[in-house]
Amino acid sequence: MELEHTVDEVNDGPRRGQRGSLSRERIIDRAIEIIDSSGPSSLTMRRLGQDLGVEAMSLYRYINGREDLLEAVIDRLVDELNVDPNGRMAPLDGWQAFLQWIAHEVRRLAQEHPNAFPLIATRHPAAPWLRPPLRSLRMVQEFLDGLVARGFTDDQAVAAYRSFTSFLLGHLLLESAARGASTAPVEEPFNEGDADVPNANAGLEVANYPTLTRLRSKLSEDHTDAEFEKALEALLERMDLDLSQ
Repeated sequence: MELEHTVDEVNDGPRRGQRGSLSRERIIDRAIEIIDSSGPSSLTMRRLGQDLGVEAMSLYRYINGREDLLEAVIDRLVDELNVDPNGRMAPLDGWQAFLQWIAHEVRRLAQEHPNAFPLIATRHPAAPWLRPPLRSLRMVQEFLDGLVARGFTDDQAVAAYRSFTSFLLGHLLLESAARGASTAPVEEPFNEGDADVPNANAGLEVANYPTLTRLRSKLSEDHTDAEFEKALEALLERMDLDLSQ
């Protein structure tokens, strides 16, 4: 494999040597830069190869097509989110401070990557019960653990996860749109290789996440109608309070 890589570098010409060696990490970095500057629709394998100084086909050693690339971009951005700032936030800080921190952390990501945030918000997560933008196993595990450690029951923590993610999605998608981002879904690309299939729920490995293992069935329950009515009632009550003051 090392010899094959060396031959490809020679065949790709001097531009590649000038721009650095190719790797999956470097490809994802450049893909994020393209999305940040021009939006997801501008990200093509051909443009990505040109920017990196290689033929588009050279990218397929590291990326299984555009579908895999978009999923990798989302994973990289979500992985930047820090639920607990360096372990400094103890349960004594309270659940309000905990949720405020997470909300501002997600908003920071949306503000730094407004063109990419709609991808995080709208593309299918790995399982139906993982709700954007807190869509990674790590994020959901740390979110639920943080609330349970602050006195929430399992049912209350799951309900908070649902309502909190709905709030973040609604507000931050509108904010991203106001910054010029397109919220239309990206055209679903042809699956060119071994890209992960969205909603591959059966094959999702949660054994290393004990809280998710315990609460997976609760997270999978559909309470959409009740959640909508409850959120609407809370909004109307707050508006009534504002009008009465």
